[in-house]
Amino acid sequence: MAAVAMSSYEEQRQRQVEANKRKLEELQLHHLSAAVREAATAAAKPSPAKKRKARVPRDAAAEPPRRSGRVANLPEKPKYREEVLDFGRKVRRTYSSGRKDLENRVYATDEERSHAITKAEELEEELGTSFPIFVKPMTQSHVTGGFWLGLPTPFCRKHLPKRDEHITLVDEEDDESDTLYLARKAGLSAGWRGFAIDHKLVDGDCLVFQLIERTKFKVYIIRASSYHENED
Repeated sequence: MAAVAMSSYEEQRQRQVEANKRKLEELQLHHLSAAVREAATAAAKPSPAKKRKARVPRDAAAEPPRRSGRVANLPEKPKYREEVLDFGRKVRRTYSSGRKDLENRVYATDEERSHAITKAEELEEELGTSFPIFVKPMTQSHVTGGFWLGLPTPFCRKHLPKRDEHITLVDEEDDESDTLYLARKAGLSAGWRGFAIDHKLVDGDCLVFQLIERTKFKVYIIRASSYHENED
């Protein structure tokens, strides 16, 4: 009797197990089917299009070049056309004057030049050493064109100011002429042109410069043309 009851219990238990398996399989199939449907639905929907940024032309996107504060504060660029025209007129005037100057140039012969230098050196000896002194033969660049007079560098370093200053030239008649001495270039600039023209200096003449004061020269002129006077 007990064996029959046991057998009936086992059968019932086995049926329950089988029923549970079937329910579990049904549940798994249901979930799998739902997942498949969702996946299919998602695949069917179009993906949202990505918003594209509008392309900006390179010229518009590029930042303007940076300028330093000093450059930004500078005035506007000048009108080059007007400056060029003015410069052209200025050059033509200068060129015309230069041509006239070239036509009137006097070129010394070797004999005239040598004679003037000799006479200047003789005068230098006569004046003695009481004041610093040097001899300067004239060339075309000294008496025409740019009218620049370079002075002996050793003399300038030893006796003349270390900075730019006005220097007075006193001729043999005691007439004074103001010039500008450029220390770094060791020469006379502004004012020398007037002195050269007023005293009709030409190529071959020779000058004796005697420093009688800190910024004052006594200037003696030996003419190259005096060579022909001695010939007579």
